[in-house]
Amino acid sequence: MKMAVVGTGVIGNGWIARMLGQGHDVIATDPAEGAEERMRQAVDQSWPYVEALGLAEGASRDRLTFEADASEAVKEADFIQENVPENEELKQTVLQTIDQHAKADAIIGSSTSGIMPSELQANLNNPERFVVAHPFHPVYILPLVEIVPGEQTTHEHVEKAISIYESLQMSVLHVRNEIEGHIADRLIEAIWRESLHIVNEGIATTEEVDKAFTHGAGMRYAQYGPFLTFHLAGGEGGMRHMLKQFGPALKKPWTKLEAPELTDELYNKVVSGCEHQSNGMTMSELDQNRNEFLVRLYDLVQEYWPKETEKTHS
Repeated sequence: MKMAVVGTGVIGNGWIARMLGQGHDVIATDPAEGAEERMRQAVDQSWPYVEALGLAEGASRDRLTFEADASEAVKEADFIQENVPENEELKQTVLQTIDQHAKADAIIGSSTSGIMPSELQANLNNPERFVVAHPFHPVYILPLVEIVPGEQTTHEHVEKAISIYESLQMSVLHVRNEIEGHIADRLIEAIWRESLHIVNEGIATTEEVDKAFTHGAGMRYAQYGPFLTFHLAGGEGGMRHMLKQFGPALKKPWTKLEAPELTDELYNKVVSGCEHQSNGMTMSELDQNRNEFLVRLYDLVQEYWPKETEKTHS
């Protein structure tokens, strides 16, 4: 299958690496000066981790080409992934260009993390083939993609999109009703807001908040997620017992959820805390360290996930 990637930032380059690793021809486009050089460097840096997860037959970085003109890049593609910056007006403009020049049967996906699909497809000539397809960084390692249809997306095209993303070895989460932030980012945002409150009030440093997650909830959630984790916390009675015992605690003011004011003081606390935690490691070193961890963690999750209950979509 010939695939096109529009926008070669962090997410776009992640998609490129994953597509190449699954044995597809990829044509990328980005109008920024030096985009091709940065793209190829990013793909080269991610390739060892793509290889570690397993290459499909025919997978090769030689199957990647670059075309600065987006209208030319998308015209022969069977599948197009848009990844321009999170600006609704910009995305609509780029998507209109894609829609105008793409083949009639090509699926168009957008990597937006928060914009509603109905808003993005509003001015397209062929809105029925558009879906939000929101991945997670690094795309070439993390398998989750949220597929969100808009009001004008047809069931036929949703199913076709799901098949394409599953062929890329993605774990598809079909979000049937569009909602701001989709599903995963809403959960992440809740943790992020509470973390900011804890730092802002001097309860803990950024390092201590991270440790509370990485050495506790994060390890448990990586395997089972919140619901099955709490089901297990209920002992032999499972979730039935857990909800009866701990359900009343939901009324207690443990969390704040609304984000705190981003004052200069909070800004400095968060920035200085993260820089201290980095312990002299460059961003590139942190990136590679995370990737090595995620590859090993992914293997563990795959090994221990209860296969009989897995549902990718329905």
